Amino acid sequence: MPWTTIELNDGTRIPNLAFGTAGLGKDQIGVGRISQAIDAGFKHIDTAQIYRNEEEAGAALRETGVDRSKVYITTKYSGVGSIRDAIRTSLAKLGVSHVDLYLLHSPRASLPDITTAWREMERILDQGLAKSIGVSNYTPVEFDILFKTARVVPAVNQILFHPYVYEKSIPTLEYCKEKGIVIEAYSPLSPITRQPGGSLDKPLAAIAKAHNAEPNQILLAWAKAKGSVVITSSRQKERLQGYLDAGEIELSTAEIAIIDKSAAKN
Repeated sequence: MPWTTIELNDGTRIPNLAFGTAGLGKDQIGVGRISQAIDAGFKHIDTAQIYRNEEEAGAALRETGVDRSKVYITTKYSGVGSIRDAIRTSLAKLGVSHVDLYLLHSPRASLPDITTAWREMERILDQGLAKSIGVSNYTPVEFDILFKTARVVPAVNQILFHPYVYEKSIPTLEYCKEKGIVIEAYSPLSPITRQPGGSLDKPLAAIAKAHNAEPNQILLAWAKAKGSVVITSSRQKERLQGYLDAGEIELSTAEIAIIDKSAAKN
């Protein structure tokens, strides 16, 4: 199946391919790169307070002329200032009345503490400033604290997710599955971009050849097959198109098992 949407536990739907804006640059350079992704066909833009490019993301939305309802916007509270002030600042920078998804960027950014921070997130949801709320980089330890007082179950948990971290991620994956929390995968291409020369290189190349695809497309297809929302990025138009085309790749159960087992040897 091509890239589509996933239903969240609050009844909303999230596109399962997102364009990540971390490190894309400021001013017109950043605007141009985000606009390029939207023009290419990305319908989900992922930014954050700490990325310092929410204004650029908002400008790109206006520059491309895409209707607000056609683009899913995620941003995050990264621990700067209060949550109630941060969301309004983010909305002003983005030039929108609400975001589709608002996240606590990490346990460390869940200020002043996890339970208090989550209560503030629930207020943001109640006020209609975000359609969905969630967390990032949470493990079962942090979730156990959150659920002591939570009224709303987080819709997503955005985590580092690729084959080399799959095994150690299993406790978090299982916890989230039990609670109905969707996983968002950031840095899914790390085995190629940050950890080349590992145990995945040869099997990825072989599987890519079998699908007439590139290894980066196979990694995206793997993350998609695991049921996650996939967050990726590029400054190159051709590569963006390749990422979009990766949605058409259907890995077999055997191919997924080969990737899992090969990554575990690294």
